[in-house]
Amino acid sequence: MTIPHITSQHIRKHVTYRHATESLKQALLTDVDPATDFEREILPLHDGKQLLFMPSQSSRWVGSKLISVNPNNTARNKSRVQGLYLLMDADTTTPQVIVDGNELTSVRAAAVSMLVADLVLARDPKRLLMFGYGAQARSHTLALKELRPTMERLVVHGRRPERAEMFAANASEHGWFARTGTAIDPHDATCESDVIVTATGAAEPLFDSEGIRPGTLVIAVGSHNHDHRELDSKLIARSNVVVEDVATAMREAGDIVLAAEEGAITAEQLIPLRDLVRGERKLDPSKPTVLKTVGMSWQDLVVAGEIYERVPATALR
Repeated sequence: MTIPHITSQHIRKHVTYRHATESLKQALLTDVDPATDFEREILPLHDGKQLLFMPSQSSRWVGSKLISVNPNNTARNKSRVQGLYLLMDADTTTPQVIVDGNELTSVRAAAVSMLVADLVLARDPKRLLMFGYGAQARSHTLALKELRPTMERLVVHGRRPERAEMFAANASEHGWFARTGTAIDPHDATCESDVIVTATGAAEPLFDSEGIRPGTLVIAVGSHNHDHRELDSKLIARSNVVVEDVATAMREAGDIVLAAEEGAITAEQLIPLRDLVRGERKLDPSKPTVLKTVGMSWQDLVVAGEIYERVPATALR
């Protein structure tokens, strides 16, 4: 059997972030309950590396992603996340396609964030503060620009100034007025931003959250480890906190696990993404909103199916 392979180039040519976002929204409304998703397997490798096995099923599809997370790759100018997705139809479980795992991960992560961003953001937000300059940072920058074209000012923070400069230069080609964190006071940047995205491998909070205003959206996507955090407990305690699934967040999301251990939040206060999309839970507009994601298997399955249907078969020959 020859299985077609969808590359990152195929995805970028034929699938928009809006396509992926809408597919996730419809799945949550009609087909998928994240609370019943399979738990992913996270297997430790040598030198801090990890291997992740992420199976899932829906009424239409069955599939699994196999990816590695390698923090050492940053210094090699390679992606921290690498792998592939095998998509099968639900009826016969026959393999249909192999999807590039890097691009799938980037697209679906940004699409999950856009589900919440579309509900939280005003029609004309302007300022984005980005911590990180890898694949997740890129996809979130592009997705936010697609979702809210009025966004125009970008500040990029990162441990390596030359990488941040390169990211800012690339973002400028997509319509952003981009600067690095060395050009603006970090406290001013957090106070002034409409959206803050943390897409790093940090183990400790990246900034003091005291100045973050009500209505600001903070998207934390960098960590899926229970003992790592990008946000401080002060922000978690005073925000609407949206998670993909409560049990998953309490098990894997260090920003939530550590804040709960410090008494800043309880599981009952967390807002499941499905409940928010279905209108069963509301956000308090007088608070900032935090979206903490770790990535779940159902998301990859849904977006892989959307990609398979949007990439023409003729493009794969």
